[in-house]
Amino acid sequence: MRGTLINIATVLVGSILGLTLKQRIPARLTNPVVQAIGLFTMVLGMNMAQGAKNLLVVLFSLVLGGVIGEFLDIEGRLDGLGRWFETRLQASGDGFNKGFIAASLLFCVGPMSIVGSIEDGLYGNYQILLTKSIMDGVCSIAFASTLGIGVPFSALVILFFQGGISLAASLVRPFMTDSVITAMTAVGGVMILGIGINLLELRKLKIANLLPALAVAVLLSAIWSS
Repeated sequence: MRGTLINIATVLVGSILGLTLKQRIPARLTNPVVQAIGLFTMVLGMNMAQGAKNLLVVLFSLVLGGVIGEFLDIEGRLDGLGRWFETRLQASGDGFNKGFIAASLLFCVGPMSIVGSIEDGLYGNYQILLTKSIMDGVCSIAFASTLGIGVPFSALVILFFQGGISLAASLVRPFMTDSVITAMTAVGGVMILGIGINLLELRKLKIANLLPALAVAVLLSAIWSS
């Protein structure tokens, strides 16, 4: 839960700064921050992935998970959800709701939020959420300066969404073997590496479609070690 609490704090601080400064922050100051976060995210992902004890489990988990995710079109559905909310909010003209929902979607819908919360719950390792917190803090400054008072209230959604995932992960931790957790961490690391690539705009990867790979990793690792 510590990572989620840090995430909430950065969103609140960023939102306060955004509401105070409004549109005085030029994009040229935020771009280097995003690039630095992208580079660090790639390093973090590689560090997580290199702990894999069975590379075949990681490979097959990513391949099978990617096929499942592509079939379900998870990335497309999440993008569609965001566009639907954006269209509805533009039509309603409700400033509070627009800021609240837009920020909630940005901060909670994505692999980094899910993988980071699982890592926090299983290991108490909040490095991913710490990186995400910095990103969200920067974004909340821009969001609050343009979308207003609804943005800081998205911290409540972060609390229940990420906190709920971390709590669930901590509850199932006693029933998971070290090999299963190691496989999940390695698969998550590859996904985090992909997020870094997206942040640096090197290539657009559909990372959300790889989310089923986490569940596949649990299954394959359990079968492999049995």
